[in-house]
Amino acid sequence: MFEIEAALAQNARDVDAVLGSLLPASDDREARLMEAVRYSTLSGGKRIRPFLVRSSADLFGVSHGLALRVAAAIEMIHSYSLIHDDLPAMDNDDLRRGMPTCHVKFDEATAILAGDALIARAFEVLAEPATHADPRVRADLVVEVARASGGEGMVGGQMLDLLAAQWKLEIAEITRLQRLKTGALIAVSCEAGAILGKAADSHRHALRAYAHDLGLAFQIADDLLDVEGSAEETGKRTHKDESAGKATFVSILGPERARAQSHMLAHQAIQHLEPFSAQAEPLRALALFVVTRRY
Repeated sequence: MFEIEAALAQNARDVDAVLGSLLPASDDREARLMEAVRYSTLSGGKRIRPFLVRSSADLFGVSHGLALRVAAAIEMIHSYSLIHDDLPAMDNDDLRRGMPTCHVKFDEATAILAGDALIARAFEVLAEPATHADPRVRADLVVEVARASGGEGMVGGQMLDLLAAQWKLEIAEITRLQRLKTGALIAVSCEAGAILGKAADSHRHALRAYAHDLGLAFQIADDLLDVEGSAEETGKRTHKDESAGKATFVSILGPERARAQSHMLAHQAIQHLEPFSAQAEPLRALALFVVTRRY
């Protein structure tokens, strides 16, 4: 049986080592910026997006070194999004991964700059020859990650999330919001391994379909943790959506129906992995893990 939690822990150690080397500490006058960057990026986390990059890359025989660089770049973008999401102008959170958020630990201006620095560094890493010898592969990575991160993806989803408290959202609208805010970066993480491996379009489509269902299952599980979990378990403030008056999968479906929906999506995601046989066992195990986790 595949030990998903042990694999996630090892992946986190590997990714953190690469992140540490790509985001070195500085003793220049702007050292406070890199201190904030490293504080926010190297403060733990499940590293699920990097795990998706590596697991999808393994399907196509991509070297771990190349996959880890892309995994680290995508985690930089994820970390930047968390820094900015936590700001007073956004979700106004003071706790992340059991630690003070970046703007609380440092200050709001430094947190904004730390996020800016992370997204710039992420695309620098993706574009560097060390990430892949083929410039077309690097260009494809840059385009797909940019699309997933921007107005047609994560940032667009965050805009919808900010507006959500003003609307009475239905399930279809919540699904679209989460597909952009959370699902887009998860999807490109899955597809990145196929891009690195120059995989056939059919394989890219299968991984994207898997990621689509995985992303929604992940978000429903997050919504359940926000309602049923504690700050000690999750490392962040809970009951946020209810306090903000935002509709979620849980507020509309109720906890039990939402939980059943997340499990259905996880099993549906697994079905999309049929073309990859036993090689995709880490991805199958992850789909089941995301809907049963307590953190």
